[in-house]
Amino acid sequence: MRFVIIGAGRVGLRTARVLREEGHDVTIIEADANKAERARTDDFEVIEGDGAREEILEQADLESADALGALTGDLNVNFAACMVGKHYDCRTVLRIDEDYREDIYRKFASDVDEVVYPERLGAIGAKNALLGGNIRAIADIAQNLQVVELTITEESPVKGYSISELSLPANARILAFGKKDEPMGIPLPDDSLAVGDRVAVLADFAVLEDVRQILVGDASRGAAEAVKGGT
Repeated sequence: MRFVIIGAGRVGLRTARVLREEGHDVTIIEADANKAERARTDDFEVIEGDGAREEILEQADLESADALGALTGDLNVNFAACMVGKHYDCRTVLRIDEDYREDIYRKFASDVDEVVYPERLGAIGAKNALLGGNIRAIADIAQNLQVVELTITEESPVKGYSISELSLPANARILAFGKKDEPMGIPLPDDSLAVGDRVAVLADFAVLEDVRQILVGDASRGAAEAVKGGT
């Protein structure tokens, strides 16, 4: 597939590298000369210019692109790029930081295919690592929805259960399941949960902690509280 990434900053360049490693064709648009040169040094095709301008975006041959990711730190640039991308029938992904007002998020989210919150995702990943490393943030679906991958531990209350026996909060759904060291796939009712198995869950932020306790257990939380109590 062919992708156009707007922005060669931390988020944009990392995303471009992941896509390239998976065999995709990536073109980067970057206005900052230093960032553009860094991306060229990394052997990317780079168009230097303002990603909010249609004439710059056209240089990336949007007609042949499958998707456009507007991943700069400037929401105005990102939104303008997505609107041009939609005109060319590209799938559009808009980066928006969580500190923007809710009404702005709602307005923009309806006009693009996907909205991502990289800062929130990074913060959740750090928190999860501190809690023990058995929960990994995968993606933000909306402002209040997160896809996470959880690993079954020895302390898991549902170790030995089958998928059909799981009872998760109302605002959580199992998306995929994988046995230890095997690829993830569609969860089947009779799949049993053993130590090392992984479960991908779509959950509201409000119930993420409940989901973690059900699937992972309380050992990491107890350790964290013990450290806190000793300070």
